[in-house]
Amino acid sequence: MSITELHKLPAIEKLKIIEALWSDLVNDEASLPNLSWHEGELKETEERFQADSIEILDWRQAKKELRSRFE
Repeated sequence: MSITELHKLPAIEKLKIIEALWSDLVNDEASLPNLSWHEGELKETEERFQADSIEILDWRQAKKELRSRFE
């Protein structure tokens, strides 16, 4: 399937493809590349969380805040 064909699919079909891809990736985690930058970001976030220096938002508030940054 080409990218052009993917763009033409309805949202529900795109979501089904995403779910299938995600399941495939999760079932073969060993083949995923180790993203050192991602590990670093996770460690930094954990440290900030432990030090109580980050604000914790519920998911609705987080989505609202993120959307406002990109509108």
